[in-house]
Amino acid sequence: MLDEPVEPRRARGAALIEVSREDLELFGVDELESRIERLQEEITRTRGQLERKKAGRAAADALFRLEKD
Repeated sequence: MLDEPVEPRRARGAALIEVSREDLELFGVDELESRIERLQEEITRTRGQLERKKAGRAAADALFRLEKD
């Protein structure tokens, strides 16, 4: 079997760092508007995940709080 090189995994948040470093002068108006839409969709997705995590944490906290009482 041939050993194929495995590409290293990018660190968490690396894509966001790359996006924030892009030169926006190179984009046209339509591209910038599309970029804003995609970023807003990502914000919505991230907020949804955050709310799910908070709800899970609250449920775990409530469960363990009940066991202590």
